[in-house]
Amino acid sequence: MSASKTVLITGATSGIGFELAKRLAVSNEYRVIATGRNTKALEELRVLGVEGYCADLRDTKQLDWLVSCIGTPDLIVFSAGVGKFHLAHETTDEDTSAMLETNVLVPMQLTARVVPAMIERKHGHLVYIGSQAGKVATPKTSVYAATKHALIGYTNAVRMEVAPYDVDVSVIHPGPIDTPFIELADVTGGYKQAMGSQLLSVDTVVRAVMETIERPKREVNLPKITGLTSRLYALAPSVVETIGKPFFYKK
Repeated sequence: MSASKTVLITGATSGIGFELAKRLAVSNEYRVIATGRNTKALEELRVLGVEGYCADLRDTKQLDWLVSCIGTPDLIVFSAGVGKFHLAHETTDEDTSAMLETNVLVPMQLTARVVPAMIERKHGHLVYIGSQAGKVATPKTSVYAATKHALIGYTNAVRMEVAPYDVDVSVIHPGPIDTPFIELADVTGGYKQAMGSQLLSVDTVVRAVMETIERPKREVNLPKITGLTSRLYALAPSVVETIGKPFFYKK
């Protein structure tokens, strides 16, 4: 890609978004725009030449403000996400709303605002960070899994809508990643302990995103074997649920 390409990264002040912003910035091949709510992290990115915008995109006024400031990027990486792992009946209304707003509504609303210009110029790439939870749910992830499942349905439809205009839609579906997200999502620590060495590194996911930016793909499953797991789940869901449940839920 030439240096004239502009990329917007949401959720760029932590985890995958933060590391991706740093790597794209130092590559000198992109104009990188980052948005998030952590002002200290944004300052770190600005030192590297990243354009930082502190905003809570759940507020449509702030979302509109961001779009008015940056115009329409060539590429958007939807990296913002939140999760709280509780049994369905123990999940608070506040946590449910936060997950639905951040993981579903914001990507939809931002997409609606930028796609018209991409269609008009017949160029663009939308990269969404999904989750294997959207394909194979586990106990205590009911709401989170629902948000990621919704994202799959949404992006599948958007992909068909924008394909005639040379706009690409990609979704990265990682398994659990070794980031602070896990500790925030599951305060018991049980989920991280259950996954152990199976946790993905930030580097693995960021490299996959960068490769997808350079060579657009429909979807990327991380680790690759999870693509087989989701296919097996579609064919024999009870088998996968029986095998997997003990890893994530103990009474």
